[in-house]
Amino acid sequence: MEHPSLDLVAFVETNVLPRYAAFDAAHNLSHVTGVIRRSLGLVRTTGADINMVYVIAAYHDLGLSGPRAIHHLTGGRILAADARLKRWFSPEQIRVMSEAVEDHRASASHSPRSIYGKIVAEADRELEPSTVFTRIILYGLDHYPEMDKEGHWHRFVEHLDNKYSAHGYIKLWIRGSENERNLMLVRKLAADPKRLRLLFDELYGRLVEKVPRHTDT
Repeated sequence: MEHPSLDLVAFVETNVLPRYAAFDAAHNLSHVTGVIRRSLGLVRTTGADINMVYVIAAYHDLGLSGPRAIHHLTGGRILAADARLKRWFSPEQIRVMSEAVEDHRASASHSPRSIYGKIVAEADRELEPSTVFTRIILYGLDHYPEMDKEGHWHRFVEHLDNKYSAHGYIKLWIRGSENERNLMLVRKLAADPKRLRLLFDELYGRLVEKVPRHTDT
């Protein structure tokens, strides 16, 4: 398998990835490295430039340093403004990469403008069921520390329906992918309330002790 440029990897690992340590448990270093891995796995089937794919994946959530609702737009601006990337990429490539970061959000109102946006949007979907459920709970624990367990359960069910159901806002852009198969599994589990509650109880009990509880806003 082809690999990104070694000096580009060194730059990203030193200057970009450490910034994820400041984000919530659902968008930390483990998340971004997973997005990078899945993005690189789509390079061969799409014919995309591997260095561009790598950088887009690495920068895709840096906009979480600002308001979450516009983090995709903020992230695109962060990438576009990083003059250090001119060492490896042309202005046109940087524009395409910036747009791809802007287009990665699951709730975006438009289709990604390039294959690069489709790759990062697809790779950002961690749709293995236990990963989906864990991320929903972690986000709730981190952002709503005042909620009790039942509050988190109702939020969990509501989020599953709003995002992952057949009428949810999540969109997949590469047909026949592993994500497509996993999404079907998520929907199957969500349609079985008793089993879903058992899975929630098990994960919640395991995660609640691991997430620092804070009350600042």
